[in-house]
Amino acid sequence: SKNSGTYVSRRDDAKQELRARSRRRGGARLPLRCALLALAGLLQACIYVPRTTSVYDEDCKIYARQMTLEVTQVGTFGRCVNEGCVALLVGAGAVAAASAVVSGSIVVAGNVVYWFEKQGQCAH
Repeated sequence: SKNSGTYVSRRDDAKQELRARSRRRGGARLPLRCALLALAGLLQACIYVPRTTSVYDEDCKIYARQMTLEVTQVGTFGRCVNEGCVALLVGAGAVAAASAVVSGSIVVAGNVVYWFEKQGQCAH
């Protein structure tokens, strides 16, 4: 019958469209997956920590303290799959950003205190 041929044709067209969409999605996802896996392999779980060092000031002839930010590795990514990798990357990025903000604030405040301390000890 005329209608059943149209129905089969539409069904075949729909199947072909679904296959084409699937290939397009899979093709677009593959580079993204590869990029995420490469990034997960390269990216280590790192945090920023404040570090205090002593430096000799020639002008004042004293040892003055100063703070710097130091990157510390706290772990690596093991095996992860698809959304698990994305969650790990997002979590590691959030922890690194938060540690940079908190530790950076500590370093700025510490260096201000050390600057005042140095001004009090310096004869100039």
